[in-house]
Amino acid sequence: MIKTIRVQLLPNNKQKTLLNKCADVARWAYNWALSKQLENFKNGGKFINDGALRKQLT
Repeated sequence: MIKTIRVQLLPNNKQKTLLNKCADVARWAYNWALSKQLENFKNGGKFINDGALRKQLT
């Protein structure tokens, strides 16, 4: 049997702003990595591993 616990978050305005900023950064990083992979694929390259992408990002 699998049990589930539901939690409702009720952030204040300051916390909502911070959550939105974190989501924006995560979305930007995902789209950046995706564009790098697509560009590499179009140029005939293979899959870029996670470590190489992290090095490029930082």
